Parts: sequence; structure tokens; C-alpha cells
Amino acid sequence: MATTATSSLPSGIVKYEDYVAEQKSKPTNTNMGQTEFLTLFTTQLKNQNPLDPVKNEAFVAQLAQFSQLEATTAMKTSMQNLVSSLANDRLLGATSLIGKTVGVPDGPVTVTDTTVSQGVINLPTGADGIKLQVFDDKGLLVRTQTMGPQAAGDVTLEWDGMNDGGNAAPNGIYRYVATVNRNGEVTKPTVNTYAQVVGVTSAGTSDGTMLLEVKGGKTVNLADVKRISY
Repeated sequence: MATTATSSLPSGIVKYEDYVAEQKSKPTNTNMGQTEFLTLFTTQLKNQNPLDPVKNEAFVAQLAQFSQLEATTAMKTSMQNLVSSLANDRLLGATSLIGKTVGVPDGPVTVTDTTVSQGVINLPTGADGIKLQVFDDKGLLVRTQTMGPQAAGDVTLEWDGMNDGGNAAPNGIYRYVATVNRNGEVTKPTVNTYAQVVGVTSAGTSDGTMLLEVKGGKTVNLADVKRISY
């Protein structure tokens, strides 16, 4: 049986099927850059109606719009890079708080063999009396203490570490709740407790929010911290 020899094409000539396959494999550019705009611009010039040519002002306006768009896009990219850089700087700066003690709104109260975390509340107009309640990590009431009249300003809440039965509370994490009576009006201000910073994370938000991780498992926004100490 005779075989048919496959003829080869001259150099520089490709089969139609190969050409189509090659074009399909090329990535498609969906963005108009300066080169694409100039190509479109010159094509428009070549194909304009000679009896009704486009005015020069129209072309100038198109060039101005394209230049403005290109500048805006470049500015957006620069601003995004700047925001990213500032976020990294904020994160690096916040790491200096690791190991320091900060005031945490409604933060954990740590009880150890030697220490009990204090709390602080702000009383702009003072108080006729304060009831301090201490809850454990399960939400059970451990101790109730009362305090007499207080002047306006910051008031320190100190728990002696004992429960209502007169026994020492076991080591662990607790929570303060303060009830303030002033001229017959009862309020529950936020109690700030002191806790040691053990880590810093970025919230990943557009405003660059930084979160501090403190002992006791609580996370607090850096913007909410009112006091920092060693």
C-alpha cells in the first residue's frame, strides 16, 4: 500500500488552525493603557469623515480626560502603597507595648498567689456610694464590696481577693462590675483593669486598627487604651 507523504509548509507560513490556536492562547489585555489609547486615537483620525472632521477641541478634550484618568489611577496606587506602609509602621510601633501594663476597658482581673488586679472607674461628678461585684470566669458572683462617698475623678477599685465566705479566691481570671449611686441615680460605668500586653495584631481594616492581646485572653482596640504603665 502506498503512503501519502506529509508536505511541509514554506518557512514563515503556518497553518490556519495553528494560528487560531496561538491567538487563543495569548492573554487578553482588557485594560486601556497609553499605547492602546494612541492606537485608538490614530485609528479615529484615519477613519473620520473628511466632509465632517472631528474638531481639534474634541481630540484635546479626549487627551485631557485620558491624562486625568491615568494620573488618578497612579495616585490611587500611590495612596494604597502609602496606607500599607503606614499600617506596617503602626504595627511596628505598637509592638513596643508588649510586656507593658495597660488599662483595658472591662478587662480581666487576674488573681495570683501574690497579686490581685486593680480596677479604675471615672466619676465626673463623684458618687454617694459604690457597690463592687466580682464574678469568676463562669459568671458566678464571688464577692460583693461596698465603698462610701467618692470625690469626682478616677476611683481605684481594690478587691482583697477573698470571697463572700471569707476564704481566699482561687487563682484565675475574674471580672469587676461597679454600680454607682449618685443623687438617687444608679449607673454602671466601665471598669478599666490593668493587664499585661502579650501580643499585637493588625485588624486588617482600612483605618489601620491595632488590637492588643493581653493576659487573660482578652483583645482590646489600641484606641480604647487610656493608660499605659510598666
